[in-house]
Amino acid sequence: MDRKKNLFLAFDAFGTLFAPKRSIAAQYGELARRHGLTGFTDEDVQFSFKKAFKEASKEHPNYGKAVGMKAPAWWANVITKTLKPFTAVDEPLPSQLIPELLTRFSTQEGYSIYPDVLPFFARLRTAHLRPDHTKSNKWPYDRTIVGVITNSDDRIPGILSSFGLRVGPRRVGSGNASASADDDISFVVLSYDVGHEKPDRRVFDAARNLLREMLSDSPKSGDLDTAEDFNLMYVGDDLKKDVLGAEDAYWKALLIDRAGRYSNEFKDRGGDPTIEVLADLENSSRYRGVTVIRDLNALVDVLRPRP
Repeated sequence: MDRKKNLFLAFDAFGTLFAPKRSIAAQYGELARRHGLTGFTDEDVQFSFKKAFKEASKEHPNYGKAVGMKAPAWWANVITKTLKPFTAVDEPLPSQLIPELLTRFSTQEGYSIYPDVLPFFARLRTAHLRPDHTKSNKWPYDRTIVGVITNSDDRIPGILSSFGLRVGPRRVGSGNASASADDDISFVVLSYDVGHEKPDRRVFDAARNLLREMLSDSPKSGDLDTAEDFNLMYVGDDLKKDVLGAEDAYWKALLIDRAGRYSNEFKDRGGDPTIEVLADLENSSRYRGVTVIRDLNALVDVLRPRP
């Protein structure tokens, strides 16, 4: 990171901040059995879900928004296509099954937040990332604005809020929605709103534009901060969509690899046990350094400006 005094820190959501408590297929199957459906395994549901999701995405792109369909109706269609093969011919799904699944996957009921996330935001609120406030561990930026950039529909702000995070209302196309200094996450950029998905750089450019809007709508006294006064850092769990996508949009990026899934696909190029600088995977002649962290506790070490 260079020596700018401010930081715009953005995160992916799914797989970076939270994940399903159990597989989607297992949770679909659980509720379906509770409502009386039988004669299928979780593997059957997984196969059916993948097929239904692919068909729905082709018929009604971008969670239905491209054709004027609301996201809940789009997901109701996916649920119906997923579970209908396990009912008798012409038998409708139980009336409460779809609403219960929609509710579950719109809140923390269906997801678990990673254990380092809430402590990270709690420490960030006090402008520190470590329990002790020694100079060497002090959060190194005068001002930090946090966002979320994710390939998803409009459930994400509600899911994050259900975990106790304070999420600002500003989104692409929301107008001048007011922000609060108490927000943990100032705004959320959704592929649903942008109309493009990561790694398309237009998703990251949309986040830059929201940062500019936010700064222009809430000026401070004295010298005004602009978007150009901020380092841009993106943290995600997918190499292509998150890291390479962000870097191609001229952001810095970190790969969070909680389970070590990429460890066998990289050639180690040195680094300490927490932060490893590794070679790019993919069979390509283009190699670049990729910084990998195991959890959010390592962020302060990576983000501290170098002398």
